[in-house]
Amino acid sequence: MRKLLWAERQKIRRSNIVWIAVFATIMVAVIVFLGGQDVSNGSREIDNAGWYMTVAQPWATFFVLPAVIALLGSYMICREEQEDTIKSLRLIPINETKLTAAKMIITFVFSVLLYLLLFAIAFLAEAVLHFSDLSAGMVLGFLKAYFLDGLGVFIAISPVIALVSHMKKGYWLALVFTVIYSFAGLFASMSNFLKAFYPITAVFTISGYYDASASQVILSCISLLFSGGLAVAILISLSKTAEKTK
Repeated sequence: MRKLLWAERQKIRRSNIVWIAVFATIMVAVIVFLGGQDVSNGSREIDNAGWYMTVAQPWATFFVLPAVIALLGSYMICREEQEDTIKSLRLIPINETKLTAAKMIITFVFSVLLYLLLFAIAFLAEAVLHFSDLSAGMVLGFLKAYFLDGLGVFIAISPVIALVSHMKKGYWLALVFTVIYSFAGLFASMSNFLKAFYPITAVFTISGYYDASASQVILSCISLLFSGGLAVAILISLSKTAEKTK
């Protein structure tokens, strides 16, 4: 597994898709910052300590990062099939189940890193604007929330990555599906039950972005566990199909 992880990391480093993901993260941070220039009650929203780190989370999650992460993950899984290198890999031979698992682990790591990059940008902006108003507790609380966002978003979108890989219809479909899936979270957030149950908004319940009761947190955990289990089931089916075609 260690060799597979190393190989996948080398492959992804040579791909432009990583730079697309980083650029998208930076752009959403810039857009949120520009949105904070609006004046409300005589002052800019960005002048309120913690506003930027608070607002960047939902904007990035509802509109950008899940789609980018899904694109990255499905690209990694589909590339050997589309570039017709999978036949050469099967001659080695290679364990395709472990190969897929390595790709999903790399995708998970990138999901967390992209959210931490977003946090770093938001924190630096907050520090420049009003460092004296930031407390260690506030910063650590946001750091934990962004880390959990990265972890939870990966789990929430993992069925999309697995399904697109199973369909073998092209990794750009993952981007389209996830954009719709994430945007629907805006409507799910209007209901106390749906925002705890819908996987994308369940992430916010677990990370602490939403004020939630114990029952809502449990419901959100169940939702994400179901999403993760569904992804595993689809990937196992994909591996069995690949074994039959050898």
